[in-house]
Amino acid sequence: MNGPKRMRELFATKNTIVAPGAHDMLTGRIISTLGFDAVYMTGYGQSASHLGKPDVGLMTMSEMVARAANLVECTEIPVIADADTGFGNAVNVMRTVREYEKAGVAVIQLEDQVMPKKCGHMTGREVIPTEEMIGKIKAAVDTRVNPDFMIMARTDAVTTQGIGAALERAHKYKEAGADIIFVESPESKKEMQRINEELPGCLTLANMVEGGRTPQLTNKELSDLGFNLIIYPTASVYVQTKAMLDFWKAAREEDTTASLLDSMVPFSDFNEIVGLTKIREIEEKYATGRSILNV
Repeated sequence: MNGPKRMRELFATKNTIVAPGAHDMLTGRIISTLGFDAVYMTGYGQSASHLGKPDVGLMTMSEMVARAANLVECTEIPVIADADTGFGNAVNVMRTVREYEKAGVAVIQLEDQVMPKKCGHMTGREVIPTEEMIGKIKAAVDTRVNPDFMIMARTDAVTTQGIGAALERAHKYKEAGADIIFVESPESKKEMQRINEELPGCLTLANMVEGGRTPQLTNKELSDLGFNLIIYPTASVYVQTKAMLDFWKAAREEDTTASLLDSMVPFSDFNEIVGLTKIREIEEKYATGRSILNV
């Protein structure tokens, strides 16, 4: 499937697209099978699942590209992928865009933080000069090969410089060629409303981080405010972490997992989710004269 083309079609036909965050490939596959329009590859979740570390700029470009490629491979919906700061200056951004596009990503997200970056709802974030980010966006636009491949520009200026300064940056990022504008961590519904009022004609994103700096609104409320794309980057990793903590604490106390089967997906259901049936069909099709479906 041409993910970039499909993403463009979604924006053309839907007011708002919901893209749950995937911190690993299994999560991405589940999101895909449940019928969501797109999936968001969260850097926050990748750092947690791949390194067991916080989102403070520790993931390298090659690590993120490899995981993006795997996510594209295991899902059947467009992948929107976090690329942090582009992993350097405009020259680094150019290589990052090439690698993400080759991986099959539909949308690449680039932010204006000073390296090493931090999660957009943490304190201590700094932003680079506006003109430097404009150059990085222009480099990204000039580098892409597929015109459907989308560039998302994120500004983290709200927390330290205020919503007005962030919107000034957003306008300039749009003028530089960004397809989607992501104003990170607005701190009130009024600020969220202002984003769409002051960026008419722009595709905008709402980032729903549970426990973060931005109010938690429903998808309908966000759509009514004018947001075109809604992501949930942290939910899956929080759900898994709580489930694991509860499960392994109980297993340790009970000295077995046999009494905890109700908290697990059954063996057969899990195999279906990860596509074992299709693998068996392929094995049967290409087997050398023997049936292996029941092995």
